[in-house]
Amino acid sequence: MFSKIKRLRESLSKTRDTVFGKITSLFAGRKIDDDLLDELEETLLKSDIGVAATERIIENLREQSARQKVREGDDVVKLLQDDITDILQKNRHDISVNGADGPIVWLITGVNGSGKTTTVGKLANYFKNDGRNVMIAACDTFRAAAVEQLVIWSERSGVDIVRAQTGADPAAIAFDAVTAAKARGVDLLLIDTAGRLHTKTNLMAELEKIRRVTEKVVPAENILAKLVIDGTTGQNAVSQVKVFMDAVGCDGLIITKLDGTAKGGVIVAIAEELSVPVEFIGLGEGLEDIQIFDAAGYAEALFHA
Repeated sequence: MFSKIKRLRESLSKTRDTVFGKITSLFAGRKIDDDLLDELEETLLKSDIGVAATERIIENLREQSARQKVREGDDVVKLLQDDITDILQKNRHDISVNGADGPIVWLITGVNGSGKTTTVGKLANYFKNDGRNVMIAACDTFRAAAVEQLVIWSERSGVDIVRAQTGADPAAIAFDAVTAAKARGVDLLLIDTAGRLHTKTNLMAELEKIRRVTEKVVPAENILAKLVIDGTTGQNAVSQVKVFMDAVGCDGLIITKLDGTAKGGVIVAIAEELSVPVEFIGLGEGLEDIQIFDAAGYAEALFHA
């Protein structure tokens, strides 16, 4: 547990040092007034947490200050941390991979370069270490070497993979994979899909086809769409999630590349503005560099090294 907390704090160091860590010094030796709150608002907006979350935090602080419940700098930081924790805990739910009839199927979606294939490998390793029987389906048959890359990840994580040649029909691979997964008593089937943009109608249609053929083998409620978002994209991540939610649905988010970016505050914006929960975060390129999202731990790591 300690190593996970330490890894999270290390990964958020740039976000903390660039923005959130400066908030403590902002309040040092100063009374809470409109000028100070204006400075805080500007600082929060620069942290990528978005307008909605910033307005909520500032208004709460203004009310608490008026009631003389918050005066000292340390108290302000604690209040901010609590507010962000409350926002991050919105829409939280249990991540279950127990299907009533056949395996749970995760369709791993996202734009090109978001880290989908790497995330599939990390998730396979995570759930295998959790005692689950996991299988991977390599349905990204468009990107050069995508299948080969996923084979390497499957070998590293020690899970079975269903694949075909480059150019093969992704939906046919998905059907074969879910059929095999059901026959073998697999708990979780991870389907790696091709990177897509909302403007690529054919790719969006392909994802819908993958879902349709998968539903021929397992119930619709067993099939969940997980969207992988590149954490370095900042506020653009919010609009990206909205597009995928409207086009193909989204049951949960996986935010990648949070190590080394100063835009880690975007998770707060996503939690405040959207109804889809963040389930996992990626903190590096290693097989173990993925964690279930912990709202309180994340909020604390934003402020404290």
